[in-house]
Amino acid sequence: METPSVSEAALLIRAGELSAEDLTRQCLDAVDTENTSLNAFIFIDEEHAITSAREVDRTVLDGRADDLGPLAGVPFGVKDLEDCAGMPTTRGSRWFADGPVKSVDSIHVGRLRHAGAIPIGKTATPEFGAWAYTASPLLGVTRNPWDLARTPGGSSGGSAAAVSNGMVPFATASDGGGSIRTPASFTGLVGLKCTYGRIPTFGDTHLAQNSVVGSLTTNVLDCALLLDVMAGPDDRDRTSLPSPTSSYVEAIDTIDLSGCRVAWSNDLGFAVVDSRVGALCHDAAKDFVASIGATFVERPIDLDDYIGTYVAIEGVDKFVGVDRDLWENHLDELDPRSAPGWASLRERTLPWAAHVEWQRRQLVHEVAAILRDVDLIVTPMSSMPPFAAEGPMPTEIEGVEVHGGMSVVLAMLANLANLPAISLPAGLVDGVPVGLQVIAPRFREDLLLAAAARYEFRRPWPRHRALEHRNSGNH
Repeated sequence: METPSVSEAALLIRAGELSAEDLTRQCLDAVDTENTSLNAFIFIDEEHAITSAREVDRTVLDGRADDLGPLAGVPFGVKDLEDCAGMPTTRGSRWFADGPVKSVDSIHVGRLRHAGAIPIGKTATPEFGAWAYTASPLLGVTRNPWDLARTPGGSSGGSAAAVSNGMVPFATASDGGGSIRTPASFTGLVGLKCTYGRIPTFGDTHLAQNSVVGSLTTNVLDCALLLDVMAGPDDRDRTSLPSPTSSYVEAIDTIDLSGCRVAWSNDLGFAVVDSRVGALCHDAAKDFVASIGATFVERPIDLDDYIGTYVAIEGVDKFVGVDRDLWENHLDELDPRSAPGWASLRERTLPWAAHVEWQRRQLVHEVAAILRDVDLIVTPMSSMPPFAAEGPMPTEIEGVEVHGGMSVVLAMLANLANLPAISLPAGLVDGVPVGLQVIAPRFREDLLLAAAARYEFRRPWPRHRALEHRNSGNH
């Protein structure tokens, strides 16, 4: 049986037409048979998952389905940067490999659990979520279900591989520079990066305000449903936003998109983009505009490359909560690709940090000027198709030498400017997915989801194509 979507599973379980235990066992069986080749899950808690599923089924059989939360009985994976009570959190690093299991959920994980969803295990991430591929000395290499030689993206690559392959209906993810949207792009999923503070945290970025948490799903409706559960303030997060004024699921059908102005940019004025990706995404952008009845605005976007600002500002939170002894005396235990960053950043000064913040403010002002002229910005999600699963970040695109962040630099704008953005399937290049990015003004997740749902209706994306693609031998 094909793994149902989140909304399908929740509805069938509540109606007594699908057993939560059967669905949970189906997901666990899929992990058992598929995970060896993909390395999507790095920890499984079968006993707790089955016990939780049986409790849901018992509630339904007792005629008390109305007592259940909106996600009751739906299995999911938790990214290994996020805490899930009863499971370890390694952050993909040998520094934390032997740490105790966590006793408290991250805020959004707790909200998903309270809504009835069942965590079955932790999904792989690169060390500290640092890369746009998912590989680390501790957890190994995670592979793309569409092509095992390629990455599912990072840093939420384990979650993306698990959902794309049908192991679970959804998984949690986080995005500090594209880490929800790039994996969504590379595996044919929907990935929403919210406005900072929309989903609260108590263990993630608060100074740089780049990183947000969220989910990876197979469709837009599921994305909206999960956001309804996860969004809203929490006193443990001083930056959390007020509760939304209406449901994001309802927004899909009620937001008025008439007169929406859309700007297309292939490269934001500076990026090097694979010509096949650019052409495919431009065609998808035309469908996007047609699907919402919008108009293209001939508004050029000509930004300077902001990779230096992004890399610098990202380091602001690196040392928070990390014992000094680790970064002074144990850098040799880290991924050799990430260790140098710790060594260099610990020598930076407050005046240096202030200059970085000034650069960021200039970029925010430039983007604000663009959004005075348009309602949505549409770009390719990534500058190239999925690259090698083992990494490193590519330094060449179509024969042009580039910096290591170029493949995912288009994603970073939304993080630096604190804008909601979503990745939607655009099609295939080299037989693997690439995504279309849509960026909205701050706080307008409702606009993004409504537009995304109309695009999805016009340009439907078959679910779990990865399994079909692999089984046909096209990998």
